[in-house]
Amino acid sequence: MSMSHVRRGDLVVVTKGKDRGKRGKVLRVKGDRVIVEKVNLIKRHTKPTQQNPQGGIVEKEGTIAIANVLLWDEKLGRGTRTKVVVENGEKHRVGAKSGTKFPNPGL
Repeated sequence: MSMSHVRRGDLVVVTKGKDRGKRGKVLRVKGDRVIVEKVNLIKRHTKPTQQNPQGGIVEKEGTIAIANVLLWDEKLGRGTRTKVVVENGEKHRVGAKSGTKFPNPGL
């Protein structure tokens, strides 16, 4: 099983594009793209439905290429690249320079 450098629930920072420098929590990972909370907001024109009888223009998060986000490292105060280290048969994500261990949410 390959391990992505970003998982759902991680705090990430955007490194490229119009939202560069913004931080947020990863809501969903879809292949090579991620949805980050309150980042890359787009406007969707929606038809009226039972959940939203009004319809209209709704602002929601768009996807960002996974290569354009880095895991936020509190110790360094910036984004960090990660490497995978195997300890006792378990894989852990570790900050490449700081050595910070990141939890594996959802495992």
